[in-house]
Formats: sequence, C-alpha cells, structure tokens
Amino acid sequence: MVVIIDYGLGNLASVAKAFEKAGGEVVISSDNNLISKADHLVLPGQGAFSDGINNIRKLKLDRIIYQQVLKEKKPILGICLGMQLMADKGYENGEHRGLGLIEGETIKIRSSDNTRLPHIGWDNVDIVKKSQLFSEIPNNSDFYFLHSYHLAPSDKSLVVATCDYGQKFVVSAQKENVFATLFHPEKSHEFGLKLIKNFLEC
Repeated sequence: MVVIIDYGLGNLASVAKAFEKAGGEVVISSDNNLISKADHLVLPGQGAFSDGINNIRKLKLDRIIYQQVLKEKKPILGICLGMQLMADKGYENGEHRGLGLIEGETIKIRSSDNTRLPHIGWDNVDIVKKSQLFSEIPNNSDFYFLHSYHLAPSDKSLVVATCDYGQKFVVSAQKENVFATLFHPEKSHEFGLKLIKNFLEC
C-alpha cells in the first residue's frame, strides 16, 4: 500500500492517479494508523516551505514520518516541496527547521535576466549517480518543474541528478530509503511514470 501523506498542500489527486496508474494501491491520508501500515510513503507538495513544515508539525506528522522512515526503514519519496521539506533548514518566508531527512538547506534559485522564477515547465535532467529511481530512464530526459527553491545537500554523495537553469542545482537525491525529486514525476508523462514504478520496486 502507498500512502500519500496529506498535510494540506499540493495536488494530491494527480499524484494519487499517477501512482495508481503505476500499479500502486493508493491511499491519501494524514492518519497515523494508515501511515504506519504503508509499504511506501510519498511526501508531495506545492507551496511555501514555511506553510508546509508548519502544517506537518501541527498535524504531528513529523513523528510518524520519523518512526516509519528512520526506524522502520520504509521507502519515502519527496516530490517538489516534499523534497525541500526533507532538508535541515529552509529559508522561504524566514528561516525554518525542516525534517532533516537529507542533510542540507533549501535555498532560492539565483535569478538573472535569463532565469525567471519560478522555474516552470519541461527541463532535462542529468543523472550523475546510479539509483534505482532512474533505472531504464535515459540520461537528459525531460521532466516537469514548478519551483523557485531547491534543496542543496551538504553531502554531495547523496546527489543523484542535477539540472542547469542559469545555475546547476540538485533535482534528485537519495539517502538509503529516502528518495527525493524536485520535479513532478506525476506530471512528467512516460519517464515520470517509469520513475514512480521504479520507486514502488524499492
């Protein structure tokens, strides 16, 4: 069973639909009992780091996430804001303590005349480290983005893929059973669906 963690932000229905299409038995929930029964967890999200982490803590979802991910070692996939929230700290709307699942900070993309924010639309992804998440996905495949911030891991060995949008930044990372993508696999058609299938096999 796949539980998509509902903390009040993001288009959960489109994520659920993609996971169902990939063959998952999907539940959207913020209920601790259901989350504890999951085989795979998904932390999606769109919006601000501040709102996301505040909602998670108000609902006490951080506790069940730590229990299931750090102690039970269940696979979790953070998507977009979900990836950003996995950092130690985030700096959107002030400084906020994140979940700390991936060491690093969530910071804003440097904007310039050639890089308007948010970074929105299709962009190619450079796979720099072998990961089950990208199995049978060609390098430089296009995925769909919508963000202005990115997670900068302090441990470079955790970096799986990068993207160049005026600057090079990390768009996928993995630490043991913790997986993350800055892009939206649920909106990325063929290769996004393949990535989801790969995650379900982890």
